[in-house]
Amino acid sequence: MLKKAFISLAAAFYFSFTAHAGDVEDANAALLKKDYTTALKLYKEAASKNDAYAQFQIGSIYREGLGVKQDDAEAVRWYKLSAAQGYASAQFNLGVMHDKGQGVLQDYAEAVRWYQLAAQQSDALAQLNLGVMYYNGRGIVQDYKEAAHWYQLAARQGLSGAQFNLGVMYGEGLGAVQDYKEAARWYKLAAQQGYSSAQHNLGLLYHSGKGVIQDYPSAHMWFNIAAAGGNSDSAKNRDITARTMSAQQVEQAQRMARDCMSSNFTKCD
Repeated sequence: MLKKAFISLAAAFYFSFTAHAGDVEDANAALLKKDYTTALKLYKEAASKNDAYAQFQIGSIYREGLGVKQDDAEAVRWYKLSAAQGYASAQFNLGVMHDKGQGVLQDYAEAVRWYQLAAQQSDALAQLNLGVMYYNGRGIVQDYKEAAHWYQLAARQGLSGAQFNLGVMYGEGLGAVQDYKEAARWYKLAAQQGYSSAQHNLGLLYHSGKGVIQDYPSAHMWFNIAAAGGNSDSAKNRDITARTMSAQQVEQAQRMARDCMSSNFTKCD
């Protein structure tokens, strides 16, 4: 049986090196050199003057435990100072921490609130996670149409996880009219960024001929590439597909996979 991958959420935390002048620029330079003591000292000097970026960086230093004892609660304290000034990256990180219960009690509604604030500033990761919250009905009323809306915004910014999720929505007809061709388009955009779940699901479409012309070598190629990225279901699906192919077709598909990967996913047709 061919298996498919489904919705993903971004759990990454932001760490930034935005250009600033004075203490913050020197702090960034120290951080890059892994001189965490100097970096923290300079960020705190800037933070004392209500620099939202510096407050955010201090939060990330405590979140990652860079030169200090790792402390999620202290990270939350600094992120809140930055977020209160409208700093989107801090708002997103607070959303993740409330989502996961790190440094604070787990609170999905509060996570949604912070994701919304960042998403409204066009933060792509926040838009993706807000879509996932709507999709799962976590901290907010479940609404597939609203989920698809936020995925669309993040996907247009090139975020591969959002492109994949949007492909799922079109493929399943959730929050949008079912459209396999549109699903294939979004899967391919994510697949070309190396997103293994999108590569896997694109293989499914080529295997079934949904949204694309049925093409077993292309299906095998995408399953093979996803399997190389560690997707065990893709390895199984590749082998299932190979049983419907001639030895020459399998050899062709393997060559296509090598060419696709060696070209950094620019030559995959």
